[in-house]
Amino acid sequence: MINGIWLGMIVIGFVFAAVNGRMDAFTAAVFDGAKNGVTVSFGLISVLVFWMGMMRVAEDAGLLRKIARLLGPVVGFLFPDVPKGHPAIGYILSNMSANLLGLGNAATPMGIKAMQELQTLNPDKETATPAMCTLLALNTASITLIPATLIAIRLNYGSADPAGIVGTTLAATAVATLAAIGADRLFRRLTLLRRPPKPPAVRPGDHAAGGPAVPHTSMKG
Repeated sequence: MINGIWLGMIVIGFVFAAVNGRMDAFTAAVFDGAKNGVTVSFGLISVLVFWMGMMRVAEDAGLLRKIARLLGPVVGFLFPDVPKGHPAIGYILSNMSANLLGLGNAATPMGIKAMQELQTLNPDKETATPAMCTLLALNTASITLIPATLIAIRLNYGSADPAGIVGTTLAATAVATLAAIGADRLFRRLTLLRRPPKPPAVRPGDHAAGGPAVPHTSMKG
């Protein structure tokens, strides 16, 4: 789907450039975009390598385990339908810990693994479970304490205060996370209300058709 969207955008841009006689501008924009992409990537490598290394140090020092222990009750509240001790819990905690540190590249593989583990609990493989929807919402709007990637981009483009967005990023992601949790709770309740009621259990004395047995009374004159 994503590949189709990108291909469509490229084809539309090419067609409009050809119709309007702007192929020279189109070609220049293509090469400038490729050049800027490589430049930004090189600028991000050093910062991402640093923070990935810091995360590995934090993991070896036990900091991530402490963060996971602190987030354990929160995960239990947000994912009530995931059994305790299930492998998905560990991946969810790792995903949330990486997002807290602004390491989206490190959080993504953990999120994918968490989704794969949650799929093992899914009775309908074609439909996402509430836990999957919760994880997707939290991963998209996760609270970020240190926006490492954004700081790297601002630093690469010569910002006078690359870390000046820490406070605003924390506030924005906190509001987004609260909104995501609120929407998730709302849709969970709506889903429960839409479920058809369970049929009453058939007791041993009931008829095969499901109705209660009517006692037989004799009518004597």
